[in-house]
Amino acid sequence: MRLLLLAAAFALPHGGVVEPGKSLGGVETGATQAEVRAAWGGDYGRCRGCPFPTWYFTYARYAPQGVGVEFRRGRVAALFTLWSPPGWHTREGLRIGDRSSRIGELFGPLARRECRGYYAFVLPRRRTLTAFYVVNEKVWGFGLSVPSLPVCR
Repeated sequence: MRLLLLAAAFALPHGGVVEPGKSLGGVETGATQAEVRAAWGGDYGRCRGCPFPTWYFTYARYAPQGVGVEFRRGRVAALFTLWSPPGWHTREGLRIGDRSSRIGELFGPLARRECRGYYAFVLPRRRTLTAFYVVNEKVWGFGLSVPSLPVCR
């Protein structure tokens, strides 16, 4: 029983919370690799073709849904959901699967960035950009990054 509780304490949250300008699933930009492992555990895959260390935490091995984290100089530079994992939402009530117009209703007018096959609305806050990814006019995912990184992934 104690082992199960310990494993649950270090796991990717299902239906994680995005706090614009602050965190994604409880992890903030600037966190160390050790802090990410402490929050989400050590069960992740590493991107082989990425120019910077990138880890993928998925709900099932080799399945696409979950979150990704990119590191620069050993610290989190970007966090992003993968393949529209259900249940993820902002504290303001925006959920994956909502219609894209809800983003403006909750956060006001935002800059739009065109990406290949999707677009993103970008909310700058403090030293972090929050991206709301849209596919087919539905909220597809969330991202958080330092401002120097591209929003389109």
